[in-house]
Amino acid sequence: MEFEHESVLAELAAREPIFHRPEFGRTRAKFEAMMDPEFREVGASGREYTRDFVLGVLEERYSASFEDRWETTDFRCQSLAPDLYLLTYKLVQDGTRKSRRATIWRRTAGDWKIVYHQGTLIADAAV
Repeated sequence: MEFEHESVLAELAAREPIFHRPEFGRTRAKFEAMMDPEFREVGASGREYTRDFVLGVLEERYSASFEDRWETTDFRCQSLAPDLYLLTYKLVQDGTRKSRRATIWRRTAGDWKIVYHQGTLIADAAV
């Protein structure tokens, strides 16, 4: 079934991968503005990370310059509830690190907030 809200899919895909889009900011304040107060993340390791932990990691990452190479494909979007969407996609970082990503987004007063994010590494044999 084709996703009925193509504009939502386009808006959210343009924001992924989260925290890697310079047009949405590179500072702690900008990252805080993107995140729902209840934000949680599950990393590829299976560990759960709090909002404060992720903000600290991002602040450290962007305190120095670095090369950020990535490619996204296979976006899909599903409505979970009014103004709440699940976006999934594949991410390849630095040409070798492949993962499947899932982000739950909440539409707020004219903006989007990240509620939950998860990355799962893709095994070499997986499609």
